[in-house]
Amino acid sequence: MNLLNQCNIKRLGIMCIAGIAVFTMAACGVKGGSDTELIVVEKNDERVVNLFSPMEKTEANVENVARSAADKTILMAEEKLGLRVGYVTYTAEDYQDKTYDDVTLERARNDMDDIYLLNPDTIRTLAEEGRLKDLSDLDCAKNLRDVVKAANMVDGKLVAIPQEVVAYGLFINKNMFDQYGLELPETPEEFLECCRVFKENGIETPVGANRWWLETFVLAQAYADLYNGGNTEAEIAALNSGETKYSDYMRPGFEFLQEMFDKGYVDAEKAYVSEAIEGEGADFLAQKTPIVMAYWGAANTETAYGKTDFEMIVIGFPSSRGQMPVMPMTGFGVGINAEHGEDALEVMDVMLSDEALQVYAETNRVISPSKNVEVECIPALKPLNDRIQQNVYVLGANASMNVEQWGNTCLIVRDLLNGATVEECMAEFDRLQEEALAR
Repeated sequence: MNLLNQCNIKRLGIMCIAGIAVFTMAACGVKGGSDTELIVVEKNDERVVNLFSPMEKTEANVENVARSAADKTILMAEEKLGLRVGYVTYTAEDYQDKTYDDVTLERARNDMDDIYLLNPDTIRTLAEEGRLKDLSDLDCAKNLRDVVKAANMVDGKLVAIPQEVVAYGLFINKNMFDQYGLELPETPEEFLECCRVFKENGIETPVGANRWWLETFVLAQAYADLYNGGNTEAEIAALNSGETKYSDYMRPGFEFLQEMFDKGYVDAEKAYVSEAIEGEGADFLAQKTPIVMAYWGAANTETAYGKTDFEMIVIGFPSSRGQMPVMPMTGFGVGINAEHGEDALEVMDVMLSDEALQVYAETNRVISPSKNVEVECIPALKPLNDRIQQNVYVLGANASMNVEQWGNTCLIVRDLLNGATVEECMAEFDRLQEEALAR
């Protein structure tokens, strides 16, 4: 990074923590680059806990709901504990910059902060390196949904806790589907047929995509049966032992993506260099493309898709078991050698308590990680929420798998976008599995 800006900023200005939905926008990516921005906010109070998070780029005069929700929970912790939380925030400016994950790993490995807002792949990496504290004994951990615990347990330790359960789905322009007499797709075959109809009726690019989230199509198809067929533990054990291959699960999804690229349903060249929402959002809002993929919170905020001129509906990704939500698990973790470790754990216990999570969920209208907190979703999200409430979903990240899923799949999909063959992509999954088996 060549830009380091240290300053004191008012709390309700740009000193706010970004929400988890923001975080997943920078889930993985290329290394290198120099045009980055790191903003450090320092406090002079005697008791300070340092928190590292992303900072969302936002439009002028538009409230950043994700930040305000998270900031409310931080304020609750400060008031209850009599301390201050100092922020270090970072966001990549374009696809050539270091990613948030790259910078997080550097800072965590050098014990530069106390609390980190972590992506799924970074959670696993730091946990395997023994750099995260076990959060299992926190009071807030007792109320977590089983799916949250399962996804963020590494070697029997709960290493991260989110403020929301991030669910990804397909954002659909229902008006355009109705215009061409199309039913909402359930299977990959039905989805491709919808794309064919749109293409033949002059829609240049039926699916708007970016460099981060195409792996959602792959994961939905790869693990629909594994997570919903009643044999999850045995199938994961077979993958971890090498009895079965990750590449066999992944192949159908990659072949599906390749077909979409070949037929022009996705602009692969544009997707390869596009940031999330910034790359495809304008065309979706202008009704030039009828389908994009995004996270739950994007339906609630005006910085994304919270205000459209058409009827929008959010559904799961096509799979053999119908519309399938994809849920990667992110979360806050505490560094094992954190300078203010005990205070950091106390901050976590307050900001992730049921009381704080209720405030967060009501502000952001999201799925809470606590089994005791429920918030009614907006109508557009009802189809996705119905599936989740029926316990029909695919985990985009699962720490019990010995090959990290979310980040690795994202990077290998980027290889496909950049011209790699499906076979070359499958060989990379095989290499990762062999590497894991050798550890």
